[in-house]
Amino acid sequence: MGQVNLKVILLNHTRDPEEVIAHAAKLCYSPSSVEQLKEKIGKSDNKKFVAKLLKLGHLSPLEHVSFTYGVEGISRACSHQLVRHRLASYSQQSQRYVGKHSEKDEECFDFIIPPSIEVAGKKGWFIEKMKEIQKWYNELAEALGDSGEKSNEDARFVLPNAAETKIIITMNVRELLHFLSVRCCERAQWEIRNLATEMLRLAKEILPSIFSKSGPNCITGPCSEGEMYCGKLEEVREKFRGL
Repeated sequence: MGQVNLKVILLNHTRDPEEVIAHAAKLCYSPSSVEQLKEKIGKSDNKKFVAKLLKLGHLSPLEHVSFTYGVEGISRACSHQLVRHRLASYSQQSQRYVGKHSEKDEECFDFIIPPSIEVAGKKGWFIEKMKEIQKWYNELAEALGDSGEKSNEDARFVLPNAAETKIIITMNVRELLHFLSVRCCERAQWEIRNLATEMLRLAKEILPSIFSKSGPNCITGPCSEGEMYCGKLEEVREKFRGL
């Protein structure tokens, strides 16, 4: 236990995503039955059609396709930002049931160290503080009684935002595009930006017709941050071109 790093796995996604999107979109304008459309769509070049949809801004058909990610190595500070995106489903590891009570002084709950702390030369100091917090947690859990659920339930109140968490995320494609436009931006906090960038990389492998130009808004147009512009336009565009 101790310092951990980000890990993102694509657990599942909608099968034949472009076909599903095309089916949903064409149904809106076609007198054909669902079965007739399915036969026609199966023989079509759906990539071109999906690209046309994006250009027209007809995005509701994208909601029928979803991606499910397994995420490890993010902090509670990051997960608090993540769940603000409400058009998604989340299943998060519980600090109540997955307690970190340890009788060994060298052991500590898993945690995230911000890069700025390492740059400032405070990594060792930070690790020692995490170990100290573990001792507080152990002390409080013991004082509350070794009753499992209840002791963990209230002892966790001393754990910091740095504490690592694991979470399953499911987003439909329309919401995922919005999430990426906001959280891949240089103005986003570094940890959720790293998470969003890895989610984009995995989605792009499955559905390049939609995600090849995804990322922060400045990838395909002007920066939307106004006075908060990061000043790194070309650097950001190069980063996402090579993703």
